[in-house]
Amino acid sequence: MGIKAISKPLFCHSKLLCISLLYLFTSLFLALYTSFISPTNCLFRYSPNDPIQTPLFLYNSSYGEHKHALPTFRSSCNSPVYFSDYWAALKEINEFSENSTFLGSQNLRYIQGNAASFGGNFSIKKRFSYFDHSDDGIEIPCGFFKQFPISNSDRMAMEKCKGVVVISAIFNDHDKIRQPKGLGKETPYSICFYMFVDDVTLKGLQYHNLISKNSDGNSVGVWRIVKVAKEHLYENSAMNGVIPKYLVHRLFPNSKYSIWIDAKMQLVVDPFLLIHSLVIKENVDMAISRHPFFVHTMEEAMATGRWKKWWDVDGLKKQMETYCENGLQPWNPEKPYPSDVPDSAIILRKHSAATNLFSCLLFNELEGFNPRDQLPFAYVRDLMKPKLKLNMFDVEVFEQVAVEYRHNLKNGGVITGPKVMPTKTKRATSELLVNGTGRSKCDSYLLKMWGESQD
Repeated sequence: MGIKAISKPLFCHSKLLCISLLYLFTSLFLALYTSFISPTNCLFRYSPNDPIQTPLFLYNSSYGEHKHALPTFRSSCNSPVYFSDYWAALKEINEFSENSTFLGSQNLRYIQGNAASFGGNFSIKKRFSYFDHSDDGIEIPCGFFKQFPISNSDRMAMEKCKGVVVISAIFNDHDKIRQPKGLGKETPYSICFYMFVDDVTLKGLQYHNLISKNSDGNSVGVWRIVKVAKEHLYENSAMNGVIPKYLVHRLFPNSKYSIWIDAKMQLVVDPFLLIHSLVIKENVDMAISRHPFFVHTMEEAMATGRWKKWWDVDGLKKQMETYCENGLQPWNPEKPYPSDVPDSAIILRKHSAATNLFSCLLFNELEGFNPRDQLPFAYVRDLMKPKLKLNMFDVEVFEQVAVEYRHNLKNGGVITGPKVMPTKTKRATSELLVNGTGRSKCDSYLLKMWGESQD
C-alpha cells in the first residue's frame, strides 16, 4: 500500500502566481504601515472635501508657467500637520474677521513724515532703540516715509480686504505667475490674492497677452495685479519686494491674517487650512519654515558671501559684527525655537501687535543693511519685546504645501527693458567674520557656535 501524496494548493502550482500574490500582500502591508503606523509619515488631510479641479486660468503655451519645477527629496516628516475640516476653518476665520475687535495695528503707532528713502534710513543705534516696545505710546518707524506708488483704485481695494490676504511680488520679470491649487469653492471669493509687479514684469505679461494694455484693473486668475512704480522706491528690486513681504499689515490695514508666498512657489493647499492649522491651532503670531540646511545665523551669512547671494561682502561682515556686538547669540537647545534661520519663501501671519512690530523692525534692518531677510531674523526675534510667538515648522511640511520652481531663465524673447549687468562682487578685505590680524566682534559667537571654550 503506497503513501498518498499531499496535493499542493491550486494557486501554488504556478510559481509566477505565487510570487505575484506575495508581492501584492507585501505591498499592501507596507502601504498600510506607512499610512497608519509609521511615526515619520507626514500625514495631511487634503485641502477641502471639494477642491476646485478646473484650472483657475488658462495660460498661453508660450508663457511656460509650469517649467523648471524643482524636485523634492523628503517624503516624510517628524511632526505631521493635520488639517481641519475646510468648512469649519472657513467659518471660524470668517467669523473672527467680521466680528472681532482687532487691535493689532491700533496698538502700534507709526512715525509719519518725509525722508530720502521709503524706510527713513535710521541709524543702527536708533533702530535698536525701538526693539523694546513696552510703552504703547512710542511711535516706531515702519516705512512709508515716501508714498508707496500704486494707483488709488488699488489702494482703496486693499483697504477693503478684511479677512485673509495672500500676497506675492515679481520684479524684473524674475518669475512666472502661478495659480494656487487645492482651493475650496468659497476661497477665491473670501480671500484677497494680490500680486505686486513692476513695469518690466507688466510688459512681459502684456507680451504674452495675459493682461490688457488698455485697462488699469487687471487680474490673472485669482491674482489681482498691482503695478508698483519702482523708480520712486529703491534701485534694488529685491528691496522693493520686501515692502509687501514685511509691511503687508500697512498695505492691508484691515486684514486679520496674511500669507506671503515667493513668486517662485506655487501654493497647493488652501490658505484657510494653512492659517487654521499652522497659526490658529498652534496659538502663534507667525508660522514659517526652518531652513533646510542651516541652524545658525552665521552659517547663512557665510553662505551668502561664499555663493555671492549679496555682492557687498564687507557689508555682510559689518552687519554680523553689529549684531554680535548688540546681543545676537548662536542657536542652542535652550532657545524656544528649533532654529535661528528660516526659509522665508512662505510666511503665515496673524496681524497681532507682536507680529506687526517684528515686521517693522525687520524691515528697518533690511533697509539698513541689505534685503537678505534671513540674516536679521534671529537678531530681531530674540531681542524684541514683547516676544513673538512663533511656529517654525519642518522643512518637510514646507515641501508638502507648495511646489518650488526655478526663477525665469530667460525673458521668452521679449525685450522689456535695458539689460542689467550683475554687480561685481565686492570682496572683503579679509575672510568673512574672521580678521587676519585682529579679533572679530563675532569671535565669542563663533566659539559658542562651534562649541569651543574661550579660554
